[in-house]
Amino acid sequence: MLDENIEKLPSDEVNENIKKETNKNEDLESLKEDVADVKEEATEVKNESGDIEVDSKENNEFDQVKKQEETAEVKNESEDIEADSKENNGVDQSEKQEETTKNKETKVSKKVLEESSDNVIDEPKSIEKDSVKKKEKLEVPIFDFTKFNLDELVDSIQNLLDKFPIQDVKNRIESMKIDFSKKFKIFISEKKEEFIKEGGNEIDFHYSSPVKSKFNDLIREFKKKRQQYYKDIEKEQKSNLDARKLLIEHLKDLIDNAEASTMYKKFRVLQDEWRGIGQIPHTKYNDVWRTYHHHVERFYDLLHLNNDFRDLDFKHNLEEKTKLVEKAEALAENVDVNHAFKELQILHRFWKEDIGPVSRELRDEIWDRFSAATKKIHQNRHEYQDKLDAKLFENVDLKIAVIDKIKKIDIDNITSHKLWQDNIRNLEALRNEFFATGRVPKSKNEEIWQLFKSATRNFNKAKNSFYKSIKSDQLDNLQKKMHLVEQAESLKESEDYDITTDVYKKIQSEWKNIGHVPRKDSDKIWKRFKDACNHYFDRLHDKQDGADKEKTEVFNKKKDLLNQFKDQVEQEKILTLDLVNEYIKNWRDLGTVPMKLRHVDSKFNKALDVAYKKLNIDKKEAIFLKFKNNIDSYLEQNDVRKLDNEQLFIRRKIDELTKEIKQLENNISFISNASEDNPLIKNVYKNIENYHKDLEVWKKKISYMNQLDY
Repeated sequence: MLDENIEKLPSDEVNENIKKETNKNEDLESLKEDVADVKEEATEVKNESGDIEVDSKENNEFDQVKKQEETAEVKNESEDIEADSKENNGVDQSEKQEETTKNKETKVSKKVLEESSDNVIDEPKSIEKDSVKKKEKLEVPIFDFTKFNLDELVDSIQNLLDKFPIQDVKNRIESMKIDFSKKFKIFISEKKEEFIKEGGNEIDFHYSSPVKSKFNDLIREFKKKRQQYYKDIEKEQKSNLDARKLLIEHLKDLIDNAEASTMYKKFRVLQDEWRGIGQIPHTKYNDVWRTYHHHVERFYDLLHLNNDFRDLDFKHNLEEKTKLVEKAEALAENVDVNHAFKELQILHRFWKEDIGPVSRELRDEIWDRFSAATKKIHQNRHEYQDKLDAKLFENVDLKIAVIDKIKKIDIDNITSHKLWQDNIRNLEALRNEFFATGRVPKSKNEEIWQLFKSATRNFNKAKNSFYKSIKSDQLDNLQKKMHLVEQAESLKESEDYDITTDVYKKIQSEWKNIGHVPRKDSDKIWKRFKDACNHYFDRLHDKQDGADKEKTEVFNKKKDLLNQFKDQVEQEKILTLDLVNEYIKNWRDLGTVPMKLRHVDSKFNKALDVAYKKLNIDKKEAIFLKFKNNIDSYLEQNDVRKLDNEQLFIRRKIDELTKEIKQLENNISFISNASEDNPLIKNVYKNIENYHKDLEVWKKKISYMNQLDY
């Protein structure tokens, strides 16, 4: 190469060559010719710059078309997801948001990469460096993730994020992300169908998946790493910009302080350094390049006095440009026109940035060859684009045909859940057909998309209106059934069997005629209604079976004992706690009474309340004694159901009081500036104290019940 040849020349030979060149330049005509050469070289650089800027503009136009088409595809997919989200009651809403965010970030990332690709300087060197780096890095495994299930996809994404640099796996993860979304959508559809088959309504469907949550966390981590990667690229480009500006200053200094014996060698060193600097921000590229080449031209103005150096440089430049021409001519025959066009841009940047001018007599010839190959590649690309547009116009008719099918769905006559489900599946098939037809020309994309969107929007609007009306009807039905439940529960202890039985038969008939209620409430209200009915009819059957004579006699004895106790309480004759406990013991010793006569037990309990009040017993103690009496009564009757219900009730009360206390204490912790004399604070502390007192009573009750053996 040129530098090596210069280094091999002894210093004496260099000086001698310079003297010879000086003698040659004494010939005025030769000097004028040299000056003309230099001027034409500068003109050639400018002309080539203009040609390449045209190529660059054409490349940018192609990239814009490509980006707009990709944007349209992304937009279609985004709207697709939006429609799905409405059908799946919000389950796919997070997918829609994630997909929309992905589209924005994809545009940004493409922009950064395109800007970066515009600044490629030395393809052979960069390829060599990349190959070395790849040898040093871990090799990303190749696997067919399309066969993975959801869990395997998530695990694979986790593995890629943990073990490999983000720039090596980001495209793979993007593809896996799309594959996961498709499979999860199918999974949700299956779960939804199962829900509907079990009797649920579509509008009530909701499903949460741990694997989806983990997937979302991983995608957030992926986006964070990818964003950092692009920030690092931007930082590196800014650093490279500073390095190039500094190198331009060195070049200016070289020109201002030129030494004939060393200036060319130093210039070649600066050129190597320029090539070694990486990419710079796209917005600064043209200005920096023009500034650099302006000073390169200034250097060549000085160099024309040293023809030996110049001829060597011309020879080197001709060899390098010939290589570029041969590559361009080979690309012109490449069937992959997109690949050829991208490679051509790299060749143009080499021509423009790395290689200087050639001798005057060869420059037109070499440029004409390069320009001819360039024009042929452009022509191939235009022909390819024309064929592609023709194919895309065929897709317009196919998409319009699908849209017409969607419009023909008679949404006005879909009046049942089953019919809506059938038509939802039909619409899903048509949507898949619409997207399977492929892209349309950019000029038609927005028009076709709006037609499709309008057709599906009308369908979804009618569907949502139908299911909202169903939900409204179900809420009305819930209110009607709740009224029947409350009526049944209020009558379950009634002693007027003749009238109450007719009422129960009537409300059971009404229950059957009322339609569906929301699924989440269906089981709960049915259980309450059934329990109330069963309770009443169990009592009715007991009555019909008749009470035996022995229990009737017990009732009479209890009635007498009750009257005796009432007299004792009213007259307050020697009324003590021991005496009251003795009455309780005698009452239990008499035994149980028939179901229909158990009202006498309630009367006895009321008499006990009066007695406890007159004895001035502590309120908490009185409550506990009354509770103990009731529980002992249930135990004596061997009424396990009542005992279980009582225990369950007590535990719930304990939980409620505990939560209330914690809530109040938590509220106080947020009031940092208020004093304890504050009425609000006093009231809160008072409530906490009362809740603690009540909690003690309930804990004492549950402790007593835990000791029972039943």
